[in-house]
Amino acid sequence: MYVRRLELVDFRSYERVSLELEPGPNVFVGPNGVGKTNLIEALGYVATLDSHRVATDAPLVRMGAAAAVIRCAVTHEGRELLVELEIVPGKANRARIGRSPARRARDVLGALRMVLFAPEDLELVRGDPAERRRYLDELLVTRQPRYAGVRADYDRVVKQRNALLRTSYLARRTGGTRGGDLSTLDVWDAQLARYGAELLAGRLELVTALTPHVAKAYDAVAAGQGAAGIAYRPSFELEPVGGDRAALEAGLAAALTQSRSAEIDRGTTLVGPHRDDLTLTLGPLPAKGYASHGECWSFALALRLAAYDLLRADGIEPVLALDDVFAELDAGRRERLAELVGGAAQLLVTCAVDDDLPVALRGTRYQVEQGTVTRVE
Repeated sequence: MYVRRLELVDFRSYERVSLELEPGPNVFVGPNGVGKTNLIEALGYVATLDSHRVATDAPLVRMGAAAAVIRCAVTHEGRELLVELEIVPGKANRARIGRSPARRARDVLGALRMVLFAPEDLELVRGDPAERRRYLDELLVTRQPRYAGVRADYDRVVKQRNALLRTSYLARRTGGTRGGDLSTLDVWDAQLARYGAELLAGRLELVTALTPHVAKAYDAVAAGQGAAGIAYRPSFELEPVGGDRAALEAGLAAALTQSRSAEIDRGTTLVGPHRDDLTLTLGPLPAKGYASHGECWSFALALRLAAYDLLRADGIEPVLALDDVFAELDAGRRERLAELVGGAAQLLVTCAVDDDLPVALRGTRYQVEQGTVTRVE
């Protein structure tokens, strides 16, 4: 799989830009702040319907514009598919696939499979559990796009359930009686257990498949300096039932029953996949709080490389993007990383200084300046 053409209209710093890309390495070179990452971000948005840099869509639209458009032509197994997304802050995004309108924006998921590593990925190691949950769920959807619907359904139920609990909590705080009715809580519990079990099963299966790839990738990047491990940590006591959906649903339903009193007291949902975490370890110690800066970089990079290797093992050949990575690595890690990614069907790399990039990855080159991208022949 590779992106043959990318067009942006009013996206970030670009009023309008169009460029042809090639299989193999594509290198975007230019000073900091001229828009190199914006190109990678646009493709990442097509792949995940999310930005790796911001939580809302508003910053993606160029100042003064009403909407932004991303178009890309994706070639896979000899066939080309045109994907278009229109981003309108505060409204539902619109999508087209092969020039036909899509019913929902998430219908484009799967058209472009992509793994992106960026400096923000340090938060996978150092940050809150939400960052690691997002990593798992994005990879889960990349492998099996149907999980986008599962995630949406689960998030909707959690939001509705929290609203009910919050209303009851506030009613008690103010001494009133209106809004304190929890008679529908059983209905929301059943839905949360159903969708939560499906999402939890997918994550557990994913972590099992991902674990050996993480260990292998960290060993390769860090040259054997430590053993990396990952483990899924649910928010409730979970019996070893593997991916058995029915058992997971029953376990989650029981956990909701046990935690109901505490949830009513606090006005929020305390158990479920939205409260789980992915534990990262280096040897016997947790990586968070114990790993050095270099080890954190290596672990974050290993998580992305593991995702890339897993997708390839599944028969998916994703686009691989490395955003401003090589400047943070020493010479040894740069060369080892180049060996690991050199065979990618398409590799997108951004860098500010040519000398940071290993010779083996110097493929098609693009000079990026403020608002323009020029291919260097």
